[in-house]
Amino acid sequence: MIKTKGDIIQDVPLAKIGGKGLFVKEIEDALLRGEIDIAVHSMKDVPAEIPEGLEVTIMSEREDPRDVLISKDGRMIEDMPRSARIGTGSLRRGFQLRHLFPRMEIVPLRGNLDTRIRKIQSEHLDGIIVAAAGMRRMGWTDRITQYLPVEIMLPSVGQGVLGIEMRQNDDATRNSISFINHSQTWIEVSAERAFLKRLAGGCQLPIAAYGVKQGSNLTITGLLGSIDGRVMIKDELTGHCKDAEALGVMLAERLYARGGQAILEEVYKKGPDCGETR
Repeated sequence: MIKTKGDIIQDVPLAKIGGKGLFVKEIEDALLRGEIDIAVHSMKDVPAEIPEGLEVTIMSEREDPRDVLISKDGRMIEDMPRSARIGTGSLRRGFQLRHLFPRMEIVPLRGNLDTRIRKIQSEHLDGIIVAAAGMRRMGWTDRITQYLPVEIMLPSVGQGVLGIEMRQNDDATRNSISFINHSQTWIEVSAERAFLKRLAGGCQLPIAAYGVKQGSNLTITGLLGSIDGRVMIKDELTGHCKDAEALGVMLAERLYARGGQAILEEVYKKGPDCGETR
């Protein structure tokens, strides 16, 4: 079993650890050494830049991309006390929650799903926000209090998607598992990752993107927030799905021009980025 830096360090917020690919680097190193032939990642943990010699070649059909609330007493997010304590390790989630409920206290939260759920009681939280996909894969949908619409809680890039990474020259492995790839998911996440790459995004900034393919069209919505939580820039674009990556770049450019440049310059002069939290 390969343990990553993100798995080992559980008591520090991801934004403070620094470094790219906290949940994938050690696995990618094993790929490059030839110790393993494929790596299965949650795509929201995969940095925009892939190491030379490797590539993500396959993405499975997307699970539910939404975030969910698990609350202490079954209350919905809109029924929480104004000063409710909500646990999450994600800047993206905390940032969007604060814009909806400015007086809400966001409590940093790390660990596996079961650990985070237990912390509702041990940390005296009113609830926690986690990804729907993880809860569904664990068979714990009965514990979900509320599914948060993407209109109010935009997902992380690649949320709900499993991707397979392998060596670029390994044609035999690629051909043997290519049937797993889901073309619609590939198009949607390609746009989202192009958006992320153009913004050089990671866990030191609230960044979100969500692509939806309908027929031959693709709509991508993107969000960028300031490090102090005061500025939110959000926009969307629709175009032909064959231009998925170009749409992601174009959307990032629009956010960049609307104030994103200043936000990015402020945070990235202070240090490197990393992958999205689980």
